[in-house]
Amino acid sequence: MALLRALFLALLAGAHAELPGCKIRVTSKALELVKQEGLRFLEQELENITIPDLRGREGHFYYNISEVKVTELQLTSSELHFQPEQELTLQITNASFGLRFRRQLLYWFLKVYDFLSTFITSGMRFLLNQQICPVLYHAGMVLLNSLLDTVPVRSSVDELVGIDYSLLKDPVASSNLDMEFRGAFFPLAEGNWSLPNQAVEPQLQEEERMVYVAFSEFFFDSAMESYFRAGALQLSLVGDEVPHDLDMLLRASYFGSIVLLSPAVIDSPLKLELRVTAPPRCTIKPSGTTITVTASVTIAMVPPNQPEVQLSSMIMDARLSAKMALRGKALRTQLDLRRFRIYSNQSALESLALIPLQAPLKAMLQIGVMPMLNERTWRGVQIPLPEGINFVREVVTNHAGFLTIGADLHFAKGLREVIEKNRPANARDAQAPSAPPASTPPSTAAV
Repeated sequence: MALLRALFLALLAGAHAELPGCKIRVTSKALELVKQEGLRFLEQELENITIPDLRGREGHFYYNISEVKVTELQLTSSELHFQPEQELTLQITNASFGLRFRRQLLYWFLKVYDFLSTFITSGMRFLLNQQICPVLYHAGMVLLNSLLDTVPVRSSVDELVGIDYSLLKDPVASSNLDMEFRGAFFPLAEGNWSLPNQAVEPQLQEEERMVYVAFSEFFFDSAMESYFRAGALQLSLVGDEVPHDLDMLLRASYFGSIVLLSPAVIDSPLKLELRVTAPPRCTIKPSGTTITVTASVTIAMVPPNQPEVQLSSMIMDARLSAKMALRGKALRTQLDLRRFRIYSNQSALESLALIPLQAPLKAMLQIGVMPMLNERTWRGVQIPLPEGINFVREVVTNHAGFLTIGADLHFAKGLREVIEKNRPANARDAQAPSAPPASTPPSTAAV
């Protein structure tokens, strides 16, 4: 019974587990680039450390070492790799420092060079150990975390819609680092609304590029349903906004209806209204990505200061092809109208009468509507990457129910530039080194 109960609970938990709409894999190929930029930042941090003065007395030996400054730092051997349970491990060995300092020494006996050299070297090691570990901890836990804070988790896409990139579970580290995100859009006016994810779970198998991102059909469906709920998927053209050729064709086609319904409005402005009647849906296949849209098309006359005179109402079915691309760190979409048909929901006879309008209405969509859609979709939505890191050389691959994009990484900004911009205010304060006596000469040492 206990075994059956445990099995039932496991199945129940699996049934309620939320599927990711977006997955990201960081491969070991990205680590060399990250290591180079990270070590450059660590070197700059260590070169700016403040080392306190070293003064005191050892027997008959008096010393005062001050104004210690790191002049050179070499991290000759380092390794960055993914490690299970720890996610990311950085190992540095055989690091060397060049130091510059002022010294005051007073001793009462001769032939003490070896002693002084050993003493100063040991003292410098002690001081450096006291300073380096806190600097490394601060750089890793505070400053680099300020970089990770620039990753968008739940943010607005525009004035209507937001995106949620919450992690669904802890990252999994093996030879790669795999992360699962909710990847769901939502209307800003309904922040608690969410579309149930019933799509195929995206899969990542590749390792040739630095980064791979996978998006399921749910990712795009949630975007289109969010815009639908926000009331954005509708268009109204009145008067001069209607293309001239289409205006003339519509007036000729409905001349008889105008005369029968209201001859006085024959010269009134024409109105053409398109309204999406249900959330569009995305279908991803190995052959390509398509979006299916159903909308109502209403044609009416709009006499000034009088009620509208509706001439016709029809249904429009359209199929759009969608091509995805990563530019910078934004997922962009290019739409193209592939199939289009209009029909009447009243009678088959009226549907036949609408056939002459198909070509001009399709032309109107291609010329007037598609550019507006593409202007918005080409702005794109940001992928969860830290500020200053972009995608380059991307390759898009379609699968059944999801698509993957493999790309390499590029630091558009230096790590220090990004961290300084987001550095906590209390981390900007630095202590000035104590001033040495003017008469003491500078010395150098290698530790």
